Parts: sequence; structure tokens; C-alpha cells
Amino acid sequence: MTIVTTEWLENNLEKVKILDCSWHLPNKNRNPKIEFEKEHIKNAIYFDLDESSNKKTNLPHMMPDLKSWEKIVSEMGIYNKDEIVIYDNSELFSSCRCWFNFIYFGHDPKLVHVLDGGLKKWKLEKRNLTNQLINHKISKYKAHENFEMIKNKNQINENINKKKFFLVDARSKARFQGKEREPRDDVRSGSIPNSFCLPFTDIINENHTFKKPREILNKFNDILKSKNEKKVVFSCGSGVTATVLALAYYLINTKYKPSIYDGSWAEYGKI
Repeated sequence: MTIVTTEWLENNLEKVKILDCSWHLPNKNRNPKIEFEKEHIKNAIYFDLDESSNKKTNLPHMMPDLKSWEKIVSEMGIYNKDEIVIYDNSELFSSCRCWFNFIYFGHDPKLVHVLDGGLKKWKLEKRNLTNQLINHKISKYKAHENFEMIKNKNQINENINKKKFFLVDARSKARFQGKEREPRDDVRSGSIPNSFCLPFTDIINENHTFKKPREILNKFNDILKSKNEKKVVFSCGSGVTATVLALAYYLINTKYKPSIYDGSWAEYGKI
């Protein structure tokens, strides 16, 4: 199922674990945790994307280690057999990153979903919100890593000449082409050689839902020619919006194992 509608979630609030994974770019001057405390979907638990990232690197949003992830998820009271729905109050990208993390650490992909349209659509439809925080027992979550889902800088460099996979960048075309400055001061403008650009916004509707599968397929075919031609890896600014494309590609090709360059341009373009 991967993505679920607001109607489906409203009918299943008591049957799933719900995570609010809202995150905003630093220049937005918004605090997602404070926003969560003011209002959220009933039974939701706050997932802090920054605090749930690797603290041993100066790169943003890098995947945490196995033991750290087990501790993070256990403290949220989530069990291995739980069905999870993730939403955010941005443009889907942070909920997609949370989805990717759960898949990477071995949660059954059939049990991890993203709320199509997120909190924005939920609110537009005037569905119920609350400021009540729930109490939950700490679980003993056990994870395992799917290492093939993440590429490192060496693999990206090797691929420039060997071309074992397509590398697709989710940033805007202006950033990809080096015509627009990067939001981080320590990162130069430009893109990785032999990569392709498909802005993640191209596969999202104005109401923050995913476009229909046929439209998504056409977007990918414009740059890949055939969705089964080669393996596809996604990158972006810091490994977040790349997961929007990874999820979208999974929607049209369920045999695809989502894969991203975790360091993305924040690492590759570092000055």
C-alpha cells in the first residue's frame, strides 16, 4: 500500500502507530516539535528527524547506526510487527525519509506507509486534531540493516565511469545546474557528473499528494527511458527529498529496492 489516504487513516486511527515526522528547512524559522505539541493527529508520536540522525558526522541527516535506531524506535513504543503511518507538515519529504529509514532497518515494507497529502491535506479536510500527548511503553525493537539501500561517496565516484546505476538528483533544476546557490554555506553549486535531474516537486500535486502512477512513470521515462533499464539511485541536498523519488519509483515498480546516496550533495559538493 505504501501511501494511505486521509480517509483510510481516519478509519484506522486505533489500529496503527502514527508518527509525526515534520521537519522544516533551517531558513523557514519553524519549530516542528512546538507545532506538534499544539496540534497533531490523534495518537501521533513525534519523530525528530534531526535527533534521529547520525551524531558522529557533520553531514546532515545521515543514517544512524543500528543500536541507535533500535533505541530511538523502542523509546517510541514501536514493535517490529506494528503497522506504521508517517506524516509531516511540510511537502512529504521528511515523512518519506522516515519511511526509508524504517525500510532500511528491516521493518516489513508492507507495514510502513506515508500519509498522502500529509497534515496539510488532513487540516484542509477539517479532520480532527488534538494537543493530547499519549503515553506508551518502551518496546524492545530489533533491527537489521539493508546495506544495499545506501550508497557512499566512493561508490558514486566509481559509478561516474562504470555507470552501474542511474543517479537521479531530486533538487531543483536551478540548483542542479549550478545557477542557484545552495542553502548551506559550506557547499558549492553544481551536481555530480553523469547524474540526471528530476525535481521531487515534479511528482507531487499542489495538495501535497503523489501524482497518479501513470504520471509518475512518464516523469521517470523522460529521463530513464525504461524503468527497468538499470538500477536507480537517488540523491538530493542532504538525503531527504531523494527519498520522495525513491518512494515514487517504488510505487510504479514494487520490485525496486529503494536506494539513495545518503551524503548527497551536502557531502559531494562540500567546500
